[in-house]
Amino acid sequence: MSVVLVVNSGSSSFKYQLIDMDAETVLASGLVERIGDDVGRSTHTVFAAPGDGPAPTMLDATYALEMPIADHTAGFAVMLEAFDRNGPSLSERPPVAVGHRVVHGGARFFEPTLITPLVEINIDELSVLAPLHNPANLAGVIAAKKAFPDVPHVAVFDTAFHQTLPPAAYTYAIDAELAAAHRIRRYGFHGTSHKFVSEAAAAFLDRPLAELRQIVFHLGNGASVTAVDGGRSVETSMGLTPLEGLVMGTRSGDVDPAVLFQLSRRAGLSVDDLDDLLNKRSGLLGMAGVSDMRDIEKGMQRGDAAPSLAFEVYIHRLRAYAGAYLAQLGGVDVISFTAGVGENAPRVRADALATLGFAGVRIDPERNETRGKGIRIISTDDSSAAVLVVPTNEELEIARQTLEVVAP
Repeated sequence: MSVVLVVNSGSSSFKYQLIDMDAETVLASGLVERIGDDVGRSTHTVFAAPGDGPAPTMLDATYALEMPIADHTAGFAVMLEAFDRNGPSLSERPPVAVGHRVVHGGARFFEPTLITPLVEINIDELSVLAPLHNPANLAGVIAAKKAFPDVPHVAVFDTAFHQTLPPAAYTYAIDAELAAAHRIRRYGFHGTSHKFVSEAAAAFLDRPLAELRQIVFHLGNGASVTAVDGGRSVETSMGLTPLEGLVMGTRSGDVDPAVLFQLSRRAGLSVDDLDDLLNKRSGLLGMAGVSDMRDIEKGMQRGDAAPSLAFEVYIHRLRAYAGAYLAQLGGVDVISFTAGVGENAPRVRADALATLGFAGVRIDPERNETRGKGIRIISTDDSSAAVLVVPTNEELEIARQTLEVVAP
């Protein structure tokens, strides 16, 4: 059995999954959170009787504990204790590798990479581009290497899939020397999700990935859209940071840079104030007071003006990017929706593509409203492009890429 442990580490928490790669099924998953607080929390779920595919079919049990967790190293000790106490046994199913999600790989990392001391230094140096993420990812790497010193550790970068962007797509039109000195360019994010979904869509349709022009909408609290041509990312909505692009739960997405100058000069907002505004107090939350699309739709049903406008702005931006990427690709064969909103909000999907009838893209209302598990098609039989709902699985994608590095 080839087993991979996948770790996604934040500043005060980390998530993990133990995945049997022979069957691509989850054996266990967990969350260690509130690291550094007076009382931390560990949740460990064990799965049993897995069926076909990546999703477990029967939940065995979930175990939760509360205790002080001083740092990530202590957190991994708690995780190991959860495996020892509740299973599955890591001695019977030892991981052949640990795969780590790392948000920003800059222009240095374009593929999954075996973590060496030099790679750790590079991840740390790239923290200037992702100060909220890379230090936390690195803390998880260091702690995990102490917990699993005898297995390889692999970094899978959110930005790596987008390293195929052409210069015209990743270059900002600012002073070239200044941009080069400070590594200012578009990098893109959600790369593991966009890669997983575009490949899963091709497999589902039984068509060669290399022949498909795809648009993938990853719509969650964070949201991005990518144009994938022949399996390669050629355009994506997020930029230097995950702030650029679509309207999101709390992020503004695209905004005229001069808005910041005005707010600084007229409202007296500092750089930190503006950072907080655009990342944490904008998007759906800024317009309607709620960041969850389910709450937006409830407000619309009540006839509330603010949620209705927020939804219209959200859809307007989706349509703008759909049209732009249709033009960049010169047509489209597959459009996929994934992540929390993309997989569960039929009205968002329908309205986002409602104006693409001129290009022959048509959604079947009944298929779109029908909920189901796994990949499903929601376009009409005569649609020029297949429109799909594709559940993403970033942990499985990280595990796959990790295994490619350690067992090529």
